[in-house]
Amino acid sequence: MKTTILLLFNVAILLWPAAAQDAGPDSASKAEAGQVTSHVRGLHGYIGFNHEKLPAEGGYTAGMGFYAAVWPLVDQPLARFQIGLPSSWIQPDNSDNKDQPLAPEGTLARTWKPRGPTWSSVFQTIEGGLGYWRGNHFRYGPPKFSMNSTPQCYDYEIGSPGWSFFYSDEALPDERLGIAQLSNRLLIPPDALPFEGNPNGEFLGYSWMALPFTDPTAGDPPTGDQSWTCFLSAANFKGPIAYYIPETWSKIGKLFNYPFLYGRGLDARPGIMGGGAMEINTVPCFEARDAQGRIYSKIPKLQFPVDDHGRAFLVQDVTYYSKAALYHAFKSWRDGGPACSGRFDEKGAFQPKLNTRTTRYNQADQPIVGVERAFDTRIFEGNVWGLQWFTNDLSGAGLFPQYYQHVREERLAVPEAKVPAETRLRAQQFALAKPGPPYTSPTVGAWAKPGPKLGPFTVKLVDGSLVTYWWYRFVDQPSFQQYHWSAEKKAKLQAFVEQLHVTWPPDRDYMAPPTRGTLVSLDPALLVTPPKGLEVGYVPIVTRQEAATKPPTH
Repeated sequence: MKTTILLLFNVAILLWPAAAQDAGPDSASKAEAGQVTSHVRGLHGYIGFNHEKLPAEGGYTAGMGFYAAVWPLVDQPLARFQIGLPSSWIQPDNSDNKDQPLAPEGTLARTWKPRGPTWSSVFQTIEGGLGYWRGNHFRYGPPKFSMNSTPQCYDYEIGSPGWSFFYSDEALPDERLGIAQLSNRLLIPPDALPFEGNPNGEFLGYSWMALPFTDPTAGDPPTGDQSWTCFLSAANFKGPIAYYIPETWSKIGKLFNYPFLYGRGLDARPGIMGGGAMEINTVPCFEARDAQGRIYSKIPKLQFPVDDHGRAFLVQDVTYYSKAALYHAFKSWRDGGPACSGRFDEKGAFQPKLNTRTTRYNQADQPIVGVERAFDTRIFEGNVWGLQWFTNDLSGAGLFPQYYQHVREERLAVPEAKVPAETRLRAQQFALAKPGPPYTSPTVGAWAKPGPKLGPFTVKLVDGSLVTYWWYRFVDQPSFQQYHWSAEKKAKLQAFVEQLHVTWPPDRDYMAPPTRGTLVSLDPALLVTPPKGLEVGYVPIVTRQEAATKPPTH
């Protein structure tokens, strides 16, 4: 867990400079009573869980997943707001390396000197999950689900088959594409996957599984056979949606002429997957003085779904997998053996006992005190992680403390009634998010050659965006075109994916069903049906996402 926290802390630092236009957190100390200032460092912390040590002999390093609650953390779409709902992180196991840098000179992470001498925690990661991100272009209330990875020491990130993790409106350069769209039934837009309706604690299951879509190669660079594949389990869709092409991880060694990295990426190494957390990153904040010169601050209302006993169930069924869960059966099928169902075999699964501890929060680097009087983290019966509220009047939701009095170097949580009226904080409204510019892709290069088979098609999503997509033959999609694979290799992969499309439907379980609660539904507009003649072996690739201004075509 400590490694996870340090990893995300650097990401948060990268985002904070964007708030330099805002008044700094200490500016209120120079203001008169009722003069309100703002910044975006209103809350920071990691509400998380850990677990017992995994059995050394089990080899539970080939996959990890769980069911996470989905709910509107905020009651309206806010600008300049980023909080991740419960998510996990995967890194390649380089524990045998004690002193050799994994981040080459010239990479962004290499400048983070405290991560030395190995920089293992910022070498390569698979992140993402549920959440709200400051870079979202189309906010609509509930959270979204997004994949994400950092294949090259945080030089760039990959969040969808065409784009980075909300860092650019333009698609990634051809040589940095890394996700292969696998599902022929689900769109993966660059602004992440929205949900139907207004979920209130229903669960989304997601797992990452290392699967051998291709054989390992001994070329330059050598590349392993692990294609980390994202599986979802929702009420209206189940199954794999996409995977990271193994070369995404292996090419860093050749790019930087650094052979030490050969065989050390997520394409070849076992995955380290410890615990999970909610990362509270960018939160807007108002500050003002009262008539006595005391400073108070206000953050947005953060709400959690609770039952009649004040319990918020956030994560359940945390499971780690060995190659016995799916890898072996998958490889046998790919090599000509009997088709496998895709369901994760319990013989290769392990559910560790979870544990947790009280979270420490801060506001603009100053510690917050008193939150634990409102709620605290808990492991509930059934090995479920969540939060326990202690207040009597919950009104159907557990609320994070919204107001704070600045007492010396601390921020003390106080009830709204204790905030003096002359601060004018109670009436302050946080800015709402506006639609962002379109996500665009080029009409040349990997997107055009060999190019799509059919399109364009458009569909309007619940987040108010219009998505344009085309149908590509699986091996002709843009992410593969940077690699000069043989015709034989491409034909073998194409034929296998065609079998998978026939054999693995989107309406049966792959992950084991949740042990409690109900499943959330993805936005039905994300679900598509392949056109006649393209039923197998073709995938819908999103090429543009923009604010919807006209009815969609079908």
